[in-house]
Amino acid sequence: MIEVFNIKKGLFFGLLNLKEFADIKSLTIKRDIETEGKNYLISKLLDDTRKIMYDDKGKPHLTDDTRHISVSHSHDKLAIIVNEHEATGIDIELIRNKVIKIRHKFLSRSELTEAGTDVEKLLIYWAAKETLYKIYGLKEVDFITHLFVKPFNKHNLGTIIGEINLPGFKTTFELNYQVLDEYVLVYALSQLL
Repeated sequence: MIEVFNIKKGLFFGLLNLKEFADIKSLTIKRDIETEGKNYLISKLLDDTRKIMYDDKGKPHLTDDTRHISVSHSHDKLAIIVNEHEATGIDIELIRNKVIKIRHKFLSRSELTEAGTDVEKLLIYWAAKETLYKIYGLKEVDFITHLFVKPFNKHNLGTIIGEINLPGFKTTFELNYQVLDEYVLVYALSQLL
């Protein structure tokens, strides 16, 4: 039901199968499944009873704790990442063809050309940009003009470079991605100086 991935000291994430969790807890309402699932997964990751709270911009944080977290869910999967040192992000997406129809809404011209109609690659781009958006944590972001992903060769897992570029804020992150069964997962590995 839970998988935990220790990436490096102070950086780890967990995946929860929401369908299995809902069955065990006898939950049927989607919002309850997600809320209870988040609290259950974070308690298992931290071996603690801290709760996830959200600031006025919608960014999650832990009560009375300085560690950075990010949360994502898609269909039957919930992902939470914890970083003890810097802002972080994670995104999980079910692999579906509908991303082809909306790719022009989140990819720059060069990214569109590079990704083509490869559904997995498009979803890696989407999840990478969602991850960068979550790192930034503020609302006024345009995925085409403020978030960039450098070209990459797609495998089942790999590392890509993402950049956040807004007036007064510019940073680059190394991001890891994985294709897990029917999902694409992207998370922040570290900020590049």
